[in-house]
Amino acid sequence: MVSEKVDLIIKDINIHQQKLNSNTTEAGCLIVKEANTWVDEAKNRPIPNMLFSELWYENEVCILFSDTNLGKSILAVQIADSLSKGKAIYGFKLEGSARKVLYLDFELSDKQFENRYSDNFTNHYQFNDNFLRAELNTDSRLPNQYKNFEEYLCNTLPTSISKNQVSILTVDNLTFLSAENEKAKDTLVLMKTLKQISRTNSVSILVLSHTPKRDESKPITKNDLAGSKMLMNFCDRCFTIGKSSQDTSLRYIKQIKQRNTEHIYDSDNIILCSIDKETNFLRFLYEGFDSEKNHLQTGNKISSDQINDQIKMLVAEGLTNDKIGSRLGYS
Repeated sequence: MVSEKVDLIIKDINIHQQKLNSNTTEAGCLIVKEANTWVDEAKNRPIPNMLFSELWYENEVCILFSDTNLGKSILAVQIADSLSKGKAIYGFKLEGSARKVLYLDFELSDKQFENRYSDNFTNHYQFNDNFLRAELNTDSRLPNQYKNFEEYLCNTLPTSISKNQVSILTVDNLTFLSAENEKAKDTLVLMKTLKQISRTNSVSILVLSHTPKRDESKPITKNDLAGSKMLMNFCDRCFTIGKSSQDTSLRYIKQIKQRNTEHIYDSDNIILCSIDKETNFLRFLYEGFDSEKNHLQTGNKISSDQINDQIKMLVAEGLTNDKIGSRLGYS
């Protein structure tokens, strides 16, 4: 009797598997399945947790961008530290336990990093062992089989992630990898690779990038991201850091792109923060919510150099003269 039940269960499993296989076809680069099959398969995967409030979720590629010297790296390290300990940053949400983090630092030297997380090179901040940091090996040469550094990095990343059992990856920053990031062509291969790594290895990825010179009297939009047209297509979420005109130590965080969630932190509901170093850890301190218009510069006229930089960026993205004029507010 038991044997017959086992045989029936195995038979049902085989029939179900055959049904799944019959509902799946491959056509070149496409995998075609019935909608119900996609849903059934998705049911077996866990619901993604929040990593940094509604701004970034598990298994997503997220871009954080801002102008230079506004604290992208400060916030990124703070988020990485939070995730490595499984402890939320005050004012922000974190779901789930501690995670293994790999921080690719193309900005700071080890001594600069030490200074930022110490009290004048003494009383050093103690990071969790889950926090791994990587620098570029300046002694290594580009192997002959690779055309450029981007290809070499793309080949190295999956091995490093697997070897160190990493579930969180931070890339600081995209601008370092290409002097012509506005055209986005040199970073396209890397972004595709990061997207693939995120999906196949269940890795959550935060990519830092910059914005060219902009008119600080206007709200920040997705068009302020360098190479925005291309990069936005390869990220699941995007948020930005803006500078407050009220105080040099104030910053605000604004949501730019999101999937499957409500657009919460928009121009009418930015997250206001201050930058503070308490003893040995440089960080963002949550101050509350506000409207972006209260922190924009007034009576600020953009310089001709800034206009030219913006025009060059938009031309590189393929916009027509009419669209460029409309976007920048000029005839």
